[in-house]
Amino acid sequence: MSTPITWFEIGTDRPEDAERFYGELFGWTFEEQGSTNGGSYRVTGAGGDTGIGGAIRAIDGTSPNYTVFYAEVADVEETCRQAEAAGGQVLVPARTTPSGLTLAHLLDSTGNRLGVFSPPQP
Repeated sequence: MSTPITWFEIGTDRPEDAERFYGELFGWTFEEQGSTNGGSYRVTGAGGDTGIGGAIRAIDGTSPNYTVFYAEVADVEETCRQAEAAGGQVLVPARTTPSGLTLAHLLDSTGNRLGVFSPPQP
């Protein structure tokens, strides 16, 4: 079984600039989905029918800007355990959002950040 990459997120302290950049470069459009942790969250269907969707997250400027991709997995906590066993590290432990989405951030064995998530259960 293959694990698909189904989401990306761009964290920036200049979300308007990032939205303009990706809009001009790729023709992506964004829709504000509301504040998360006090910041903007702008979603795009960037991938259309063949790619993946993603979002720009406004951050406060005290954290570095980032880009992270998310793999959709069946069990986030188990994936965190497997990542640690493979030499990775859990940066942000599994948490569930109010909508029921469960996610975590990991560091791979070479120092790259990635995210994993499971969609809300029906």
